[in-house]
Amino acid sequence: MTLPVAARIARRELRGGLDGFRVFLACLALGVAAIAAVGTVRDSIRAGLDREGATILGGDAEIELTYRFAEPDERAWIEGRARAVSEIVDFRSMAVFASEDGDEERSLTQVKGVDEAYPLLGAVDLSPEMPLDTAFAGQGGRPGAVMDPVLVARLGMEVGDTLRLGETEFVLMAELLSEPDRATAGFALGPRTMVRTEALDGSGLIQPGTLFETEYKLLLPEGTDLDEMRAATDAEITGARWSDRRNGAPGIAEFVDRLGAFLVLVGLAGLAVGGVGVSAAVTAYLDGKTGVIATLKTLGADRRTIFQTYFLQIGALTLLGLAIGLVLGALTPFVFGPLIEAQLPVPAEIGIRPVALAEAALYGALAALVFTIWPLARTERVRAATLFRDGAAGAGYSLPRPLWLAVTGGLVLMLVGVAAWLSGLVTLTLWSAAGVLAAFVVLVGAAYLARWVARRLSRARALRGKSALRLAMGAVGGPGGETASVVLSLGLGLTVLAAVGQIDANLRGAIARDLPQVAPSFFMLDIQPDQLDDFRARLDANEAVETVESAPMLRGIITGINGRPAAEVGGDHWTLQGDRGVTYAATLPEGTTITAGSWWSEDYTGAPQVSFAAEEAEELGLSLGDTLTVNILGRDITAEITSFREVDFSTAGIGFIMAMNPSALAGAPHTHIATVYADEDAEASILREISNAYPNVTAIRVRDAIDRVSEILAGIAAAITYGALATLVTGGVVLIGAAAAGVRARTFEAAVLKTLGASRGTILKSFALRSAFLGLAAAVVAIAAGALAGWAVTTFVMDTDFVFEPVSALLIVLGGVLATLLAGLFFAWAPLSARPAGILRARE
Repeated sequence: MTLPVAARIARRELRGGLDGFRVFLACLALGVAAIAAVGTVRDSIRAGLDREGATILGGDAEIELTYRFAEPDERAWIEGRARAVSEIVDFRSMAVFASEDGDEERSLTQVKGVDEAYPLLGAVDLSPEMPLDTAFAGQGGRPGAVMDPVLVARLGMEVGDTLRLGETEFVLMAELLSEPDRATAGFALGPRTMVRTEALDGSGLIQPGTLFETEYKLLLPEGTDLDEMRAATDAEITGARWSDRRNGAPGIAEFVDRLGAFLVLVGLAGLAVGGVGVSAAVTAYLDGKTGVIATLKTLGADRRTIFQTYFLQIGALTLLGLAIGLVLGALTPFVFGPLIEAQLPVPAEIGIRPVALAEAALYGALAALVFTIWPLARTERVRAATLFRDGAAGAGYSLPRPLWLAVTGGLVLMLVGVAAWLSGLVTLTLWSAAGVLAAFVVLVGAAYLARWVARRLSRARALRGKSALRLAMGAVGGPGGETASVVLSLGLGLTVLAAVGQIDANLRGAIARDLPQVAPSFFMLDIQPDQLDDFRARLDANEAVETVESAPMLRGIITGINGRPAAEVGGDHWTLQGDRGVTYAATLPEGTTITAGSWWSEDYTGAPQVSFAAEEAEELGLSLGDTLTVNILGRDITAEITSFREVDFSTAGIGFIMAMNPSALAGAPHTHIATVYADEDAEASILREISNAYPNVTAIRVRDAIDRVSEILAGIAAAITYGALATLVTGGVVLIGAAAAGVRARTFEAAVLKTLGASRGTILKSFALRSAFLGLAAAVVAIAAGALAGWAVTTFVMDTDFVFEPVSALLIVLGGVLATLLAGLFFAWAPLSARPAGILRARE
């Protein structure tokens, strides 16, 4: 026989409809839809970033400097190559508002000073609506300011009130609803305040050595080669960081790509869960076709024709499932588009994304092949003699030929390889694949263990007289049945959810439990050298203050390692991304542990030397004697690494990647940073005292910073949880399919038991106990596997201690038992209501 013959047989069999394939279609469609929806949202955000790149950035290009403004010759060079230039200065400060009753409210704010050219692109949205120039004109002889509504509410202000930034008073003219380049601001601990840069003169906030950044937004002539312009900028302006419209918000783009890739991996776990249902549905369908297969073989069909016949049938249904999933995945972002865009700081161009849909279709097709090849290969085991024997014997549970085992293994490797390539997260993909495979193995073992335990319990003396329980255990421990499919499908879904629960709980625990025990109350920034002694004396005299630690503070960019560009040596390591804190000290700071090398002498005045953080040095591959080139305030300083030291960032105290000898930084303008450890009840009074005495000093309350980080982590955890819930829904579909597939067997079982005198209550109780036992087995394994996955992520990715979280584990157990119980009871009514006589006659 040939392929056309197989196609004709397949077409005729498919005329019978989709009976038996609803679970197959639902599992495949749900998995593909989840991946397609995530990919569509990811690509829609990318499209929005590409389309609005210049507006998001605030110009065709941006040149950013740290600690300084452009020198006059640098500014002239910039203006000579741009159609328009806008200068922005950005820094943190304290906003102070004195109410009519004399009380003062203070809050951290991210100040943005702009010039008259701002914004080059887009518009600033204010409430009440007014031109930005009008808002900055102020009133009553005071300059104007606009503020984020969150900050206005926090300070208890109203439009027209007076506030203080540093030593300068401003009038709040409007609330700042939006600014076109907000997405490029990055992580901010305080809401935005915007003023004219010239109004900051005399405020004491921008002085030599204080922490601020300047951004020069450029509109470039048409046809400007951005790569050439970037190279020229690097050569002309030392320490400049370049961005352009091709990637207007690189941090957001990278975050979206990474989160999207991770969610796709979660979707693949859901597809794996659905694969269990796909495999079970194909197996059940082919078991029902045993007589047909035997008949075809009797008529002369060879095993190739049989395989092709059912491969074509499953292939056609797979295409239908893929189509349904792609349609759902493409439409979901349109339905939730307004909600998605409301949560994003950048525009999302929601639309049909062919690349994302093709990626989801590829994943779905490979997963369908992986989970259908094995049951399809079992058709080869069906013999013509089956027609003359008990058709229920089927093909048995023997392994397929080595050829099909090799094909299945190759498809699994292809699926993992495609996922690693498309996601870009090779290591995470490989570990995820290993985790899913390990979970499969453990759950299959758990299913066999559950059957063995149930079989032993059914024969135990302790259960004599407890008919319902013995019947339930006997059914679970007997051959065939739904034990394997239920434990696999529900267990995988619960494992993903349990892992997310443990990771989320440990994230929150590390912040809410560990840090407050050791973290300081405040970070104090921009303390001028001539203020430091009085600053420390004032705090030392306060009985509520336990400890004050301070250190000189500069910012520098690592531009070279051993004479080579730093990126060539260290790649995208975080220490090379942007500027880093640099300090100096003549003697080894108290509590510092040197792991290799030695500290310079107290009176050392030779060539620059640097002590580097040991863990980060190992990651970068640095050794004693290597040289680092650090650009500080536009000046390149090349220093030899003479020691490595431990730097513990987990304490939230002062920690610097780099510390240099004092003479290496002699004459460089700088300020000091301090950490203040104090009683929580006294924090408000300390903040008031310091801000009144030193208006230029910025105080960052550590608990507020922790809350801000917690908000971001909560959003990430929520996104991951939604992905895990999609996996659980797929597992639920498989569970329902397994329960529905067992209706016929339970109907016959109920008929026999009724004939033997069992009551409806006993039979119903037996069905319920059976379902609860299977749910408990799946949940227990899921807790163990989820805890192991949570431990791995917490320990090796988050680099923090793992603490088992029992509440989420208990919810997983209850959820597993409840899900199987409800599914089992729902499909128990039909078997209970069937008349034994009719059922038993049909089996004669």
